[in-house]
Amino acid sequence: MTSKVISIVLGGGQGSRLAPLTLTRSKPAVPIAGKYRLVDIPISNCLHSGIDRIFVLTQFNSASLNKHIKNTYHFSTFSTAFVDILAAEQTPTSAGWFQGTADAVRQSLHHLGVHDFDYVLILSGDQLYQMDFDEMIKQHIEKKADISIATIPVHVNDVPGFGILKTDDENLITSFIEKPKSGFENWVSEVSPEMKAQGRIYLASMGIYIFNRKLLYELLEGNDHTDFGKEIIPQSIEGHKVVSYQYEGYWTDIGTIPSFFDANLGLTDDIPQFNLFDKNHIYTRARMLPPTKISGTHLDRSIIADGCIINASLITRSIVGIRTRIGLYTTIDSCYVMGSDNYQTLDEIAVAKANGEPIMGIGDRCTLRNAIIDKNTYIGDDVKINCGAKLPDGDFPTYTVVDGIVIVKKRAIIPSGTVI
Repeated sequence: MTSKVISIVLGGGQGSRLAPLTLTRSKPAVPIAGKYRLVDIPISNCLHSGIDRIFVLTQFNSASLNKHIKNTYHFSTFSTAFVDILAAEQTPTSAGWFQGTADAVRQSLHHLGVHDFDYVLILSGDQLYQMDFDEMIKQHIEKKADISIATIPVHVNDVPGFGILKTDDENLITSFIEKPKSGFENWVSEVSPEMKAQGRIYLASMGIYIFNRKLLYELLEGNDHTDFGKEIIPQSIEGHKVVSYQYEGYWTDIGTIPSFFDANLGLTDDIPQFNLFDKNHIYTRARMLPPTKISGTHLDRSIIADGCIINASLITRSIVGIRTRIGLYTTIDSCYVMGSDNYQTLDEIAVAKANGEPIMGIGDRCTLRNAIIDKNTYIGDDVKINCGAKLPDGDFPTYTVVDGIVIVKKRAIIPSGTVI
């Protein structure tokens, strides 16, 4: 059945809620868990589900994403499989940017049309979850659905942040409302006893859709609808068979700095909700990096990626990304250090030290707490980040503060002795 499916991963807009991580890269290209990119999550879910024809739609800061896709997803010459980028482009029929999720798919229909498929699976590029799409596709076919929407039970406090729908006894969606602020008390749907016990009795759209090919073209061509959640889905419920596929596993939207930070640090838990060590592993770029070298460091509940040189005193509940260098007597607590794209040579390090400049990585005797350190940063010696009272939100030349989390910007240089 999956051979009848083609998948579209929506790369999102400017990603302003994830700034400054999205200043130079698109949302799907943001690093996660020290060695992956966000886009690897939906693509890996597709590949494990037997879906191997995938388009990734993007328009902002797409260079690093293009590079990652090119260097990661290679298939046999005799295979029809592909993972291709579709960036917003000017054509004789469209001269503008993608105006929303539905408009992005509409402008890409002519690329899909050359392929043989019956169903289109539409995914978001900024979510963390593991799902077998084959099961969702089977239900879609068995129920003879026109549209299927993956849904997840949520608590009443979470309702205003989601598209909320109501189902009948057959899992048919009877009504849909986008991010209601009030008046949703009667929108309770049937959920499992476990979900009821947790107070998760409202069904939220996960932004994962299956459309029948013919219907998708009918809904998008000849109109100016721009968004699936606000326009296409609500208007389709009246005249089409729209079915809910209820999912009760771990799922989180990581489109904001706090949710991104929590999702990453959550991976360090003894039994994390998202299992990196599952048989359905995450595919990503294969790098020929040396093993990590650690000297004199106490590690607790931390994830250390390949190619690191670590001499810190203590690293606790943190993720340390590829090629990270951390100096002597440094303490890192509840941080996501993304690492580096390359190593400095010994000569470059010697010159930097002779000139009193920081070298790439984190220096000696530093203390970092509740921080995200973006790639290729230069943090000098005796630097203290987030070691006092909660900092007010603000954007500064080398760092940004969001909800008490300090994000050191990509390629930032933090001089020795700096206190943030």
